[in-house]
Amino acid sequence: MPLIVDGAHVPTRWLERKLSGQVVEGESCGARTEFVRIALINNMPDAALEDTELQFFELLDAASGDLPVFLNLYSLDGVPRGERGMRHLNTFYQEISDLWDDRLDGVIVTGTEPHHADLKDEPYWRILSNVLDWAATNTTSTILSCLAAHASVLHSDGISRQRLPDKQFGVFRSEQVCEHVIVENLGRSLCFPHSRWNELRESDLVTNGYTILTKSSEAGVDIFVKQKARSLFLYFQGHPEYGAETLLKEYRRDVRRFLTGERDTYPGMPHGYFDISASRALAEFQEIALRHRTEQLMERFPQALITDTLSSQWHSPAMSVYGNWLRHVLSKKVETPVFFPVNDLGNKRQGRRSVVS
Repeated sequence: MPLIVDGAHVPTRWLERKLSGQVVEGESCGARTEFVRIALINNMPDAALEDTELQFFELLDAASGDLPVFLNLYSLDGVPRGERGMRHLNTFYQEISDLWDDRLDGVIVTGTEPHHADLKDEPYWRILSNVLDWAATNTTSTILSCLAAHASVLHSDGISRQRLPDKQFGVFRSEQVCEHVIVENLGRSLCFPHSRWNELRESDLVTNGYTILTKSSEAGVDIFVKQKARSLFLYFQGHPEYGAETLLKEYRRDVRRFLTGERDTYPGMPHGYFDISASRALAEFQEIALRHRTEQLMERFPQALITDTLSSQWHSPAMSVYGNWLRHVLSKKVETPVFFPVNDLGNKRQGRRSVVS
């Protein structure tokens, strides 16, 4: 079964990626009684909004196997947006106020770029808190990614994130430290990308009843869980959804910020990501950039050369984790018999679904 994006419009990049888009009636998914309905609450800044959307589409599509996954798109009010970002949201996303009456099995909440040291000072804090409270009692399971994970533990348990001396940036190897349905068949050793300036301390999490599933000797806690009312909250400090080029794009963005004077220091290369030839080319570019600090130099950034060397070594464990999560959501849905007929799953906009197979 394909990933099924609720609503009349499939975001353009996903439609182009799949090539064979078609709009079908919900009933044409037939007599399938096994399906899950997921909300993706995508709060990433405009520059990463569509990339993040596509990353989650691809991951859920690959991880779902033959399980139909109906996906609704939302974004928080209060996240700063430009004209392009607002136009994209208005075209493809539902209003966050529609969430309260939606019948969903699971929710995925992404982070965004913070503008305040205290997350409670962010303009979207109140609505995000409402989303977290709603998810605890109205879903089977909730995924919190990066900053959303930090916000959730602060909201529910008062756990503050701690500032790191430098950006935790790159691909870090982790070890599974606990048996759990979410990390079944993952193997004992795996790796995921990280990109953050802050961390949650393991001792704070364990003291407050969180279960650590994977952690890294270099990057700290990776995946952890806690039951919140009806919903299993699943937390990622890393980014298993990242594509092969995502860290390169972030690194390039940070290099540009150095050249334009938005940051004082030249960014370090992402850990465990570039091969020897790519690292050498980027080191040569850095030497030039430190001597000639001008934005025009970005025209010589060796992106095309490096792109061919990249691979998403975390893709397989990411598929396993999200596949386990979808099966967990389905199993709990079966246990609690809260099935809704597919023809009652109408989107707030209209009762058709955009299906890309």
